[in-house]
Amino acid sequence: MQPPKIDSSSKEERLAYVQEAWKCLHDCDACGKCRILKGRDAETLYADYIEGKRSYMDITMEIRNHSMR
Repeated sequence: MQPPKIDSSSKEERLAYVQEAWKCLHDCDACGKCRILKGRDAETLYADYIEGKRSYMDITMEIRNHSMR
């Protein structure tokens, strides 16, 4: 599933996408989402995307680059 484009989606649609993409699967050994988020809230990390200020991919790449350090 692709994230909604900022220019053709509402704030609510972007928020719903982030919530769905990062919801807990209750299978930590197989999932890995918790390791990426490192205890941080996805809605907070993706706030600029939800508000329409930055692309989802831009923020995702930033998170990945920081998690590898």
